[in-house]
Amino acid sequence: MALDAPQTSSMSRTAMKAELLDAETELQLAYAWRDQRDEEALHRLINAYMRLAISMAAKFKRYGAPMNDLIQEAGLGLMKAADKFDPDRGVRFSTYAVWWIKASIQDYVMRNWSMVRTGSTSSQKSLFFNMRRVQARIEREAMAQGEELDGYQLREMIAHEVGVPLRDVEMMEGRLSGSDFSLNATQSAEDEGREWIETIEDEGARGDELVERDHDMDALRGWLADALEALNDRERFIVRERKLREDARTLESLGEELSLSKERVRQLEAAAFAKMRRHLERQGAEVQNLLA
Repeated sequence: MALDAPQTSSMSRTAMKAELLDAETELQLAYAWRDQRDEEALHRLINAYMRLAISMAAKFKRYGAPMNDLIQEAGLGLMKAADKFDPDRGVRFSTYAVWWIKASIQDYVMRNWSMVRTGSTSSQKSLFFNMRRVQARIEREAMAQGEELDGYQLREMIAHEVGVPLRDVEMMEGRLSGSDFSLNATQSAEDEGREWIETIEDEGARGDELVERDHDMDALRGWLADALEALNDRERFIVRERKLREDARTLESLGEELSLSKERVRQLEAAAFAKMRRHLERQGAEVQNLLA
């Protein structure tokens, strides 16, 4: 449910009053959430960086989306970042969170720009959020130099500037300038005219593709099962508890059960994965192609 304006204003004020975390405190909270699922640590981490999420949401107001919705999406991105953040990588949480917040907001804007998806590839997203700005700058520079660009030249320069194929620029220009219409509308004014929806190609996988995919998955499961059998009992137990359970066990809980330190469990896990990788590599190019 979207927040109303008073709630949004209240959230902004609360975010501005939240604590500022130093690097050491941030790291402690991140470890507490990752290893112990400490919800209080998670809430402190998210609340401390909600001001960052709100600040980034404000930059997307020009796309016409309600500010409260943008803040909600930014908050979702922040929570995803907190859930996936690995404190062992040595980067600040804010640096990592920026990517998730931006991606969440951008996906929301693009989903709601049109009933028809505007684009999903990285080049299409780059075009959507940069095309008008780049176009305006190119036109200003051309005008300052007394040059007059035709549509093709302008699209070609945009493609070069953004680093995408020309066809992507042409496609995005049509999508941004067009309006939504019903797929149930007929292609002609005649009563018996075909509806546009009948011309859309079925993007579902073909029967032969499904059979091939099922065969590949069965082979991969067999190879993985063999790789697991190559481990000793302790290694196999750690891998299953850490990666094959729906609710993965923490290093700390496994350490307590096995009477080992958390770091020793981490070392055993890494060694087990290395052993499995070597076992899979011996299967040759076929398994490498499936895992690529």
